Amino acid sequence: MSDFEQSYLGALRKLVGSRLLLVPGARIVIENAQGQVLLQHRSDLELWGLPGGNAEAGEHLDDVIRREVFEETGLTISDARPFGFGCTPALETVRFPNGDACQFFVLNYWTRSFTGDLAMLDGESLALEWFSQDDLPPLLPNMQASLAAYRRFCQTGAFQMI
Repeated sequence: MSDFEQSYLGALRKLVGSRLLLVPGARIVIENAQGQVLLQHRSDLELWGLPGGNAEAGEHLDDVIRREVFEETGLTISDARPFGFGCTPALETVRFPNGDACQFFVLNYWTRSFTGDLAMLDGESLALEWFSQDDLPPLLPNMQASLAAYRRFCQTGAFQMI
């Protein structure tokens, strides 16, 4: 049985098929000393995005982001702080190539504190790379909105509703 099939979302999919699910989760902007952000080239949608993922039953979002970052990047993060919340249906509703649909409700975090070496540990990434915020690859629309919100947060200090 795959990790997905064993997950909370995988168990729900067995019950409801591909119909739209409302899914809580977290994503993160990890910024290095040069001001670059870490992106993953996602294997499911073949576009770039921020590390993150879905909550498991009983899991705090702070724990979700630490777990997902390690699984997807091999990095251990610390001092992750929320900067915004993604909940706009037009941005956060995604239909995957297999027909599954999810509307995500995502707490967006940022950090500059991490240790470890980049490693793709879970098969969800085709590549991991650091990018200048002025020269980003093709991004999923919700990830693009999260990065724009992060820039606004850095300028204003105001929590962003995305």
